[in-house]
Amino acid sequence: MILLDTNALIWLEQGHPRSQVLERADRQLYASPATLLELQFLIEAGRIRLRSGTLERLAEDDRWLLDDPPAAAWFGQAIDLSWTRDPFDRLLVAHARLRGWRFATADTVLLERLKPRERLEI
Repeated sequence: MILLDTNALIWLEQGHPRSQVLERADRQLYASPATLLELQFLIEAGRIRLRSGTLERLAEDDRWLLDDPPAAAWFGQAIDLSWTRDPFDRLLVAHARLRGWRFATADTVLLERLKPRERLEI
């Protein structure tokens, strides 16, 4: 199982070449509710436009499933991630760790902090 970082989801949605490794992955891809919230922030700030048009359509894309981890366990896991001040990074890494999934990211800070078995560099 692979949890997608927000950039990974954007790249898949927009057909970016960096997403090819994910398209070839033989594992189920998942999106996080935290990613949808982060995307909403980016849309409101005018920093991104979705090809799919809406977050609802993006969430329902057949290439991934939207996971819904239990909030108390998820946020409890995020409390221990004091090495990042980015709330979305914190929630996404906590989500992946809670589920025991690899985290697909290109973020160099996250790649440095995550163990090799916890990450999938894109």
